[in-house]
Amino acid sequence: MTHFRQRPGSKSATHRLKHPFPDIGAFSAVVQALRMKNPLGCTSYYAQRRNFQPVMPVRERYTAKFVYLDRTGKQAGTSSEVYDSVGGYETGVASMISNLANIASHRGKIVHRKDADLFSVSLKCHDEGGELYFISLARDRITISSYTDDAIRKRVEAWSDSMPELA
Repeated sequence: MTHFRQRPGSKSATHRLKHPFPDIGAFSAVVQALRMKNPLGCTSYYAQRRNFQPVMPVRERYTAKFVYLDRTGKQAGTSSEVYDSVGGYETGVASMISNLANIASHRGKIVHRKDADLFSVSLKCHDEGGELYFISLARDRITISSYTDDAIRKRVEAWSDSMPELA
């Protein structure tokens, strides 16, 4: 069973994944399933004269890491690019790999270090009891924050137990 460790201070809990997400596709699939299928039973709500979705993205960051290798295979330079969407990440990686001027400036062959890439998404959820809380998914962990009802943590734990990708 997944166990989230509660942090001292404001109520938040973190679960470190035994195996980080292997790539952006696996990560994105879990985020989309959480948003579209709403397995936590979040509800839409009305505030500040607006309707809000049950699960809303608050922040997305996708970092692609690159290394440049010279003719002998030694590292000649590094680079990282940060994107705010999966689409931006995918097109950005493709454009970096095909950017001949940048490759010539580094005087080396570019290699995308997929294993070093970072992904994170913060989602705002509205619990059926009226409480707002946040779920942050990163490549190697899940964090629940700003909740007061322990039933929320237990619901997120049960959901993560049902997802083999989150073991």
